[in-house]
Amino acid sequence: MRTLTVNHKFNNKHLNSFLMNEFPYLTQNTFYKALRKKDIRVNDIKVNENIIIHEGDNVKIYILDKFLFGEEQNLDIIYEDENILVLNKSKGIEVTGENSLSELVHKIYNSNCINPCHRLDRNTSGLVLFAKSNEALNILLDKFKNQEISKFYRCKVVGILSKKHNILNAYLFKDNKKSVVYVSDFPEKGYRPIITEYAVIDENKDKNYSILEVILHTGRTHQIRAHLAHIGHPIIGDGKYGINSINKTFNEKTQNLVSYKLRFDFKTDADILNYLKGKEIKIK
Repeated sequence: MRTLTVNHKFNNKHLNSFLMNEFPYLTQNTFYKALRKKDIRVNDIKVNENIIIHEGDNVKIYILDKFLFGEEQNLDIIYEDENILVLNKSKGIEVTGENSLSELVHKIYNSNCINPCHRLDRNTSGLVLFAKSNEALNILLDKFKNQEISKFYRCKVVGILSKKHNILNAYLFKDNKKSVVYVSDFPEKGYRPIITEYAVIDENKDKNYSILEVILHTGRTHQIRAHLAHIGHPIIGDGKYGINSINKTFNEKTQNLVSYKLRFDFKTDADILNYLKGKEIKIK
């Protein structure tokens, strides 16, 4: 059983829209079968129709994980040694929390000592770095804080960018109640500085899209998605910061964003992890 809370985005929307956004592997057939079996509850009331839901509603679903996350729940290990583990996270799963990637790691390794050093959005795929001990975790958290580990992303965005390389500076505000962030070009109360660097690696003028490599110089919630949308080039498939009509044209239901490379740019001593200095770990 999984419990979800309806956010502002799905206020006054149909139940299936909410659930299929949360679980990209969930099909309409499985959804309606669960309704017929009354395996979905809204505010602890069993429902058998595709009802309208509202912000704050509590949704409980009794659907097997294989129908929510795919048949297999194996780890896609990209790199591993005695101190760290780097996994390729698929879309549709959180890094932490109930039924998360971290929980799966703990289950497979039979250990609660392996923990993530950073996070990715549920529907962003790609590399997640785990530490296998508290000593390694503290070192890596410090390296992230001091920008001695670089994270590289690839994404597909709307439009052709006039500048093929740019370092964007702005300010971001996180609205926890609405689970959304806002970007401003000027400092305002509650807004924090953000720096997002991009380089165009491919573009298609006929279909009006570009492929970018993005480097985060700050790590705020939804930073890449919101910052690129702010400059008029939202990520294709992004239901929160993107353009729904364009997403439908490209038949993309989740943001086309992947964390594809980590680089250990250690400038100071890393103790037991010094051997990682200069190392790159990436997926194709």
